[in-house]
Amino acid sequence: MEPSVNTSFFFSFRLQTPMNLLRTKSIEQSIADADEPGRKLKRSLSTWDLMIMGVAVAVGAGIFSVGAKAAANFSGPAVTVSFAIAAGTCALAIMCYAEFATAIPVAGSAYVFTYATMGELLAWIIGWNLILELFTAAAVIAKYWGIYLSNVFALTGLDVPAAISLGGVDLYWGAFLIVAIFTVLLVLGTKLSARVGNVFTIIKICVVLFVIVIGFTYVKAENYSPFIPASQPTESTGNADQLKQSLFGFMTGAEPAQYGTLGIFAGAALVFFAFIGFDVVATSAEEVKNPQKTLPRGIFGGLALVTVLYILVSLALTGMVSYGTLAEAENPTLTTAFEAVGNTTAAKVIAIGSLIGLTTVIMVLLMGLSRVVLAMSRDGLLPRSLSKTSEKRSTPVRLQIICGSAVAVVAGLTNVDLLEEMINIGTLSAFVMVSLGILVLRRKRPDLKPAFRVPFGKVLPVVSAVLCLYLMTNLAVETWIFFAVWLVIGVVIYFSYGQRHSRLNDRFTEARAAVNGESASTQV
Repeated sequence: MEPSVNTSFFFSFRLQTPMNLLRTKSIEQSIADADEPGRKLKRSLSTWDLMIMGVAVAVGAGIFSVGAKAAANFSGPAVTVSFAIAAGTCALAIMCYAEFATAIPVAGSAYVFTYATMGELLAWIIGWNLILELFTAAAVIAKYWGIYLSNVFALTGLDVPAAISLGGVDLYWGAFLIVAIFTVLLVLGTKLSARVGNVFTIIKICVVLFVIVIGFTYVKAENYSPFIPASQPTESTGNADQLKQSLFGFMTGAEPAQYGTLGIFAGAALVFFAFIGFDVVATSAEEVKNPQKTLPRGIFGGLALVTVLYILVSLALTGMVSYGTLAEAENPTLTTAFEAVGNTTAAKVIAIGSLIGLTTVIMVLLMGLSRVVLAMSRDGLLPRSLSKTSEKRSTPVRLQIICGSAVAVVAGLTNVDLLEEMINIGTLSAFVMVSLGILVLRRKRPDLKPAFRVPFGKVLPVVSAVLCLYLMTNLAVETWIFFAVWLVIGVVIYFSYGQRHSRLNDRFTEARAAVNGESASTQV
């Protein structure tokens, strides 16, 4: 007797996915699930909205601080090279995201892409890492927003503390306020929140341009020399210092050091934080009008603008003052440079610009977090009830409120800023999987014709994965330890809940039951 279609599907599926851990979800099924009534999102975003969204999440207070930290502690004036390396690495990875997103235009970003190419277990791990990235980033930045708000109050002569004490516990009230505001906006609709974000983003771009123009009036050529400072050892503080050095340095036995050629790459790993927004943009693929054209244009347009702004800011920064002056500051920022040249007015503008810049970052991160969880809950790897959307607004109201509440609590009550580098390692791990996933996608589905394809065949995806892995090794040893703990927790949750509730697992079980039933009837 000839096997039926269901039978052949089941046996090929079983052979391709040993132990069910590498079972993949078809692209067609992902698109069909995204159209499920009561769980789908509304397509309302344009190319402009996406480009501004990328700028909104990338250009925050970090543009005034992360470059200064990298110049002071790692790269010196060569921080511009660090930004170029980080931008180039991001561009390669974003090309892979764009190819995937035009082929699978649904919410979930790297999680969905990995599910379609490398299987459920790896998809869960990437989704879990994306939750780490987006949740930690939203909480860290919400906390900083509250601190910057107090700084702005201080500039006007008002003494409003960033935190208030409640029973011996410090509560950063500003974090609660800003997260609550944008949670409400996101609940009301993606298009409305995008419009509000557009206004804030245009304002902060104007602030950044003001800072660049004023900064270049103080530039002195001698501050760029030496462009790459000689490598020098850091002051040793024992085991704690070993944990704070890069994994690459730890594995090669190098003593903790700063500057030099390796310092440029260490700086690139740090400033990579400035480019994390563009993978978040890909999570909105399901809410984009005409995603095949809109997604690549919006993502690359935003990346180009952000890269130019960051390089100009870093050139102004390191030309205004010596990197040694920045290194003397406990927490170097662009404000440090302006204060060093005696321009306190610009310092006030930077404080206001930082506050405005952070608002839109929080909004986009909250949206990205809810969309990743939405995609995972649709598949049953997280509770399915989380994926329900509002009939009126087509937004995940319940999920958005849960995500916002969790971020507000962590940002307001914990010392979450200790985990800043966790954001980078979560992003880079996703970039690696997406870069490699493109090769798998092309091999498995040569019939697909996405609107955008990464050029030069297999070369650029491989280069992207290698660069991302190398940047990961430049993160601190303690970051890798925290990351390992996070992965262990994720694996435990997957095997205790996700695997058993997976909708793909249910389909597999149904297919097996159908085969067994057919075999029994054949024997009879």
